[in-house]
Amino acid sequence: MSRHPEVKWAQRLDKVYITVQLADSKNAKVDLTPDGIFTFSGSAGAEDHQYELKLELFDKVNVEESKINVGERSIFIVVQKAEDGWWKRLLRGEGKTPHYVKVDWDKWVDEDEDEGNTGEVDLGGMDFSKFGGMGDAMDDIDESDDEEQEVSKPVEQDAGEGSTEKKEAAPST
Repeated sequence: MSRHPEVKWAQRLDKVYITVQLADSKNAKVDLTPDGIFTFSGSAGAEDHQYELKLELFDKVNVEESKINVGERSIFIVVQKAEDGWWKRLLRGEGKTPHYVKVDWDKWVDEDEDEGNTGEVDLGGMDFSKFGGMGDAMDDIDESDDEEQEVSKPVEQDAGEGSTEKKEAAPST
């Protein structure tokens, strides 16, 4: 009986990254067809368990421009898309994605971030201006000076040193 290896994927406008996670794989065979059929087979583990995989990718691919690297811990494939564009999902079918196929968040880039790298710090795609006025509150904090912050710190006072604040009495037992 064959097993399915874990597969991680991410995409860019022009390519899809697929990582088959299978440490110490032996006899790894990878095939990619122009109509987007990706197949993998190989064995791994002390007992040489057989692993097989067949994925029908969302759209057509350019096999000649795609690259495959078989490493010690994984098989990494850069699949060149036949036409630039964002795929709605990795697989062609409308059904649920198999449990062994997961998004590779380490390689993932959102569609609006892929236009060009501006050299800015990556905030994980979060737009802080849309947090219901929190952007304005953050601006206020940035503009405040150290004196104002020191004044706003709570000050501990003893009740016997002329404090004008009322302190709650400890409950009597």
